[in-house]
Amino acid sequence: MLPIRLRDFICDPDGWIYAVSTYDNEERVGCVLRYVPDEQGERADPSGRRYKKYDFEDAFAFIQEHKPQYAHLVQRIPLGDVRRILKPDEEIGRIATVHPRVKKLLALINLPPGTIGCTGSLLCQLENDASDIDMVVYGKDWFTAQARVKQGIRAGTIEGLSPAMWRKVYDKRQPEIPYEEFVRHESRKWNRGQIEGTYFDILYTRSYDNLASIPIGRGKVIGKRTIEATVTDASLAFDSPAVYEVDHESVTKVLSFTHTYSGQALAGEVIEACGVCEEHGDEQWLIVGTTREARGEYILSRTLVESPE
Repeated sequence: MLPIRLRDFICDPDGWIYAVSTYDNEERVGCVLRYVPDEQGERADPSGRRYKKYDFEDAFAFIQEHKPQYAHLVQRIPLGDVRRILKPDEEIGRIATVHPRVKKLLALINLPPGTIGCTGSLLCQLENDASDIDMVVYGKDWFTAQARVKQGIRAGTIEGLSPAMWRKVYDKRQPEIPYEEFVRHESRKWNRGQIEGTYFDILYTRSYDNLASIPIGRGKVIGKRTIEATVTDASLAFDSPAVYEVDHESVTKVLSFTHTYSGQALAGEVIEACGVCEEHGDEQWLIVGTTREARGEYILSRTLVESPE
C-alpha cells in the first residue's frame, strides 16, 4: 500500500470522512474530521447518502464528544480503523470526467499523470454548486504548475481574482496584516485563480520519495517572540506546515501551520515573524499558527514590504 500522505482523505468504520493533515501516518493517521453521515445533512453523495460537513472547531468538539480516543493535536486514527483511502492523484480522472472546469484546468496546467490531483469535496463526491476546486500538485511539479497558472493569468486563459474575491479571501482568513499587504504577498504566489468563475487553489504535497516529516508534536515552549531573519531555504514554503529555514542568531526554522503564511517569502528575503518559540532537540523553531486563527501571529516579507510598488 502506498503511504497515506497530506491531502488524502480516509474513512473510519462508521463512514466518517477525514482530511489527512500530516505526513507521519505510519501507525495513526493525522487528520481532521470533515463529513459525517447525517440524514439531515446538506451534502449528498451519488448514492443519495447525506452528510453533514464539519468546520475545524466543530470537528474537534464533535470528536471529543463522540470519539475521544481519536482526539489529539489533530485527530489520530489507528491504521486498523481506516476502511478507505481516497487519493487525489488516483481519482483525478474520474473527477475531470464529471467536472468540465477541472478538466479545463488540468489541460491548462498540463502535468504528467501521477503528479497532480484534486482533493476536498470533489474527491469525496460531496461537492455542491458553491464548491471550490482544490488541486494538489506533488513535489517539484508544483513549481511547474505555479508557473503555468502565472502564465495563464497573464495570458487571460485563467481568470485572476477580482478585488471582491480578494476581499472575500482576506475576510475569511482574517490575517494579522493589513489588507493591502495581504494582497501584495498573495498576488505574487500564483497559487490561485478562477476557471469560468469557480475559485481554485493549487496545493503543495510532497512526492512519495520525500516524505521525511516535520513533527507536529509540540516542543518545549520558550515563549512568544518576534524576529527578523533572512530566509536561506524556502523550498518547502508551500508545504503544510510551511517551512522557512532562516539565518538568525538562535532560531533555525520558522514554521507556519496556517495556510495564510505559506509561500510568504522567497529565499534571500528578510522576514519579520511573530509566533511562539519552541525547542526541538538542539534547535529553536518559531511556530506561527499555534491556534486556528493565529491571532497575534504572522509572517511578513520585509524585503517585499519595503520595496517599491
